[in-house]
Amino acid sequence: MRRRTLLSALGASAAAGALIRPGAAQAATYSGYAMAYFTESPSMSAASYNLHLAVSSDGLAWTPLNQNRPVATPTAGSGGLRDPFILRKQDGTFTVLATDLNGTNWSYQSQYLHVWDSTDLRSFRNYRLLKVHSLATHAWAPEAFWDAARGRYAVVFSAVVNGHNVLMVSYTADFVTASAPQVFFDPGYDAIDGNFVTVGGVNYMYYKNNTNSTLLGTRSTSLNPGSFSVYTSAIGPGRGVEAPQIVKSNSANVWYMWGDTWSPNGRFYCWQSGDVAGGSWSLLNDRAYTQPLNSKHLGITAITAAELSGLSGTWGTPSWNRLKSYNFPDRYVRHADGVGRVDAYPFDPYQDQLWTLVPGLADPAGVSLRSVNYPDRYLRHANYALVLNANDGTSAFKADATFHRVAGWADAGWTSLRSHNFPDRYVRHSGYVLRIDPITGSSAGTDKQDATFHIGY
Repeated sequence: MRRRTLLSALGASAAAGALIRPGAAQAATYSGYAMAYFTESPSMSAASYNLHLAVSSDGLAWTPLNQNRPVATPTAGSGGLRDPFILRKQDGTFTVLATDLNGTNWSYQSQYLHVWDSTDLRSFRNYRLLKVHSLATHAWAPEAFWDAARGRYAVVFSAVVNGHNVLMVSYTADFVTASAPQVFFDPGYDAIDGNFVTVGGVNYMYYKNNTNSTLLGTRSTSLNPGSFSVYTSAIGPGRGVEAPQIVKSNSANVWYMWGDTWSPNGRFYCWQSGDVAGGSWSLLNDRAYTQPLNSKHLGITAITAAELSGLSGTWGTPSWNRLKSYNFPDRYVRHADGVGRVDAYPFDPYQDQLWTLVPGLADPAGVSLRSVNYPDRYLRHANYALVLNANDGTSAFKADATFHRVAGWADAGWTSLRSHNFPDRYVRHSGYVLRIDPITGSSAGTDKQDATFHIGY
């Protein structure tokens, strides 16, 4: 089971047969995004089958909320969720749907979905289970949209019919009861993870071909079951991918499509397109985006500036940071066996990449990087190599563990870290191991890239 979510498309037609924006949000100006997800890591040490939230102003750089801890926890059914999806309803409020599955037992059968209501994603109420079928199978990766022609919300999910997963649909007015299900899309092979968007009056659904773990796009001029047909070739990053999620930029005629992988577990990819109708997507460099820590099967919805501010104010932003390499943007600064290095995300222990940036031990104008999972230890240089050591209180240690943030050598929008007591030297990676080396304007471009990082979450 590998899944996704829905966003009511910006610019969607209000005509019958097209996804439409909620009436109360028709005139809203969206300035950010909220993402729902659950968490796992390669060794499953980060497994949390609960509702997590992150926010972003540009839809690419994400900030986990509540210290990346859950904001809501399911208590019925299996007691856990996967594949959370946020729907903005016709009245402008939200409903959250999720798969009823606590863990990775793909044979677990549930005819129900987890459901919460929320006015602002800052509190969640009316928790309940919604029954969507009576079959001896599951209900995976729910998404929903307003079907104006029926005057009901369509809830689309994956279930096994005639020996393979198909996309099913049940209709509801209140997410308390739903109609008997019917087949919405059946390509004749295992298909899951439907994600919907409307552009120029045409409805698009992307899904996962579960036989080869690629993504495919379909389209229809209506929202009727059985009306969607494939119009793209297979899309993938060179490994198995699932859970497509399409979202439009709030500031440009650009669409992004996200996908999740499980090898390694929890690695997101993101594609870009200026023409959804053309069906062509360009894979973005990891430098362009940062997913929430340990996030799985994302669901994104656009939010207003007030909602963005409210979410950050209510749930808070992380007390820790992660540092991404500029020229190896799939790698993050971490400690391993007491050595500073950059390693490919995701990895365990995942806490090794979390740093609390505190005022410099030798100069409060600088910063020191304190380990989150070894809070008595700091990243410092010794014989120019970066290591993780306990603070012994000496002036030498304090100087070795203090760095100054300056404009990135390779990109002024990023950051380079200058050594406090060797001010001609900067933190850089070499053979993926961290050290401090002299960097000047005449240094090789590769050296400048090695010494450039993004400090984010």
